[in-house]
Amino acid sequence: MNPNELLRIVDSLHREKNIDTEVVFQAIEAALGSAARRQFGEESEIVVQIDRASGIMQAIVNGNPLDEDTIGRIGAQTAKQVIIQKIREAERDSLVQEFSGQIDDMVNGIVQRVEGGATLVSLGSLEAILPRSEQIPGEAHHPNERIRAVIHEVKPQGSRVKVVLSRTRAVLVRRLFEQEIPEIAEGVIGINALAREPGYRTKVAVSSTDQRVDCVGACVGVRGNRIKNIVDELAGERIDIVRWNDDPQALIPNALQPAKVDQVLLCDMLGRAIVLVPEDQLSLAIGRRGQNVRLASKLCGWDIEIMTADELDEQIDRASTGFMSLEGMDEELATRLVEQGYLSYDDLSVIEPDALMEMGGLTEEQVEHLVEQAERKAEEAERAASEERRRQKQQDQSEAAEPSAVQPEEPSAVNAGEEPSAVVIGEPSSETDEPAAANADETPAEQTGEPADEESDEAPPDAPGTSGEKVPL
Repeated sequence: MNPNELLRIVDSLHREKNIDTEVVFQAIEAALGSAARRQFGEESEIVVQIDRASGIMQAIVNGNPLDEDTIGRIGAQTAKQVIIQKIREAERDSLVQEFSGQIDDMVNGIVQRVEGGATLVSLGSLEAILPRSEQIPGEAHHPNERIRAVIHEVKPQGSRVKVVLSRTRAVLVRRLFEQEIPEIAEGVIGINALAREPGYRTKVAVSSTDQRVDCVGACVGVRGNRIKNIVDELAGERIDIVRWNDDPQALIPNALQPAKVDQVLLCDMLGRAIVLVPEDQLSLAIGRRGQNVRLASKLCGWDIEIMTADELDEQIDRASTGFMSLEGMDEELATRLVEQGYLSYDDLSVIEPDALMEMGGLTEEQVEHLVEQAERKAEEAERAASEERRRQKQQDQSEAAEPSAVQPEEPSAVNAGEEPSAVVIGEPSSETDEPAAANADETPAEQTGEPADEESDEAPPDAPGTSGEKVPL
């Protein structure tokens, strides 16, 4: 091989494939060494070197140098194949290194085709995959459509690179905010927390380092134009913009809006926040299928339980009575446990032994005895609750099987006492259980902008139940 031609090929690969020249030289040396072993035997001691400046090749077999003609004749085709393979591997490693540094970054691509639910997206230098599991529920993509997603995973796959994209990760919402809102890109407004259920609802907590800049208003934009661009990109997903506060007493009510909160009781030992709301705000605070309180819990980092004052009093009375039924429990300790937010046998079964010993002045044996009783009673309560659910299900099925002469009533209208949501931005749903328009004389604490529509009747198929649900004592 002509030395000048060799140098030209190496330089071309470096420029076009972004492969380091040293990697190419080493690949060629390894290829020639492999070809020489095929001719002189696998046990032969072979050393191949290429001068990086001149491109001249030298080969030594068992201590004897080979002339250029011999080097040229040694397995030319084999060497070519090995060189191509090494170059492909080097190109693959270069792409892996390049895209691994872009994980969680947003990229723009063009949809090439859809295969079995997965969408193949061209990123220019390679083709990435957007699996069905990483697509927003209900979203459909078509060839030649422009799409934005974040890089979720990068790994080598043979001689190729597999890049997995995602449109369901919370970081996509963060990147869209950074792109659409200049104040966030400049660092004037910060995103302190973010909780998302893709395709349904997202809560974003923001704060401002400049008192002259309203963090919520800047994110919404004039007539909601900024947030509308983000909502459109997320296929109509609803977005709540929450004003961040380091004090959970202020942050939790903000996160639960549009519901109005009467009081927040923090149980530090359990990481639980008991939120008291008026009766007419209960369903609004919980949200459809628990979505509002679930996202607020993720956003704030507290296990939030929603209840009315009467429900709390009832739980306190039931907990006090239940705790007093345990052998070795006194009234003072039961009262202190309830004050710390322990309202069920389950709560008592997970308390740190040292904390219980200090709280009640108990020995380790006494604590173990109390916890064992609590665990046993919790299991009994769970079995009783399970049996009641099974009995109720059988009763419902039996009633459904019987013919009824009474026509079913029409669904009841929205309660007039429910508060409207003015903090959610997104597409309206076909069915609502909350008023769609905000009162003209009220301004929400979280954001300004267009009134929000109701939450969708649907919820993620794997969504857990409402936060705060307990097995009774």
